[in-house]
Amino acid sequence: AIGVFTAFSPFYGLHFIVAALLAVLLRANILASLLGTFFGNPLTYIPIGAAALGTGYSMLGQRLDSELQIGLGQMFIRALSELWYNFKAIFTVSYGDWTYLAEFWDTVFFPWLVGGLPPGIVSGLVAYYISVPTIRGYKNRRKGLLASKLAVLRKKALHKRDEGTGL
Repeated sequence: AIGVFTAFSPFYGLHFIVAALLAVLLRANILASLLGTFFGNPLTYIPIGAAALGTGYSMLGQRLDSELQIGLGQMFIRALSELWYNFKAIFTVSYGDWTYLAEFWDTVFFPWLVGGLPPGIVSGLVAYYISVPTIRGYKNRRKGLLASKLAVLRKKALHKRDEGTGL
């Protein structure tokens, strides 16, 4: 559930870290949360992004522009390159320019962050309530198989012991 929820966040490249931190904070299974982040993949990122941005713009009382949806990938790339440039400017004589990043925050990142919460929570809960019975069934089946193997081994051990004593 945590990993699926995290897939709805705009923190691309950091989903593993965010999921692991949330799992630690919520005292959940870290490995399961990391596996859940694979819900976000090349096939699901477009619907996830559309749902998160649409929900975010609605929650903020704004209208989502169709041109924004088309150029979203390029906006992320430009924002990352601007962030990298500004980071390097700290250590060089270059001047950082945060204008585009402020625009990106207002038009994409914040609406996505806010809008990813409701569909992320719903999807995470659905994933949780689907996976828990499945995992419980797997564990019970495995426990039954192990119990039957143990019974066979005990029976063999008793048979060997009885043969050794002549009973």
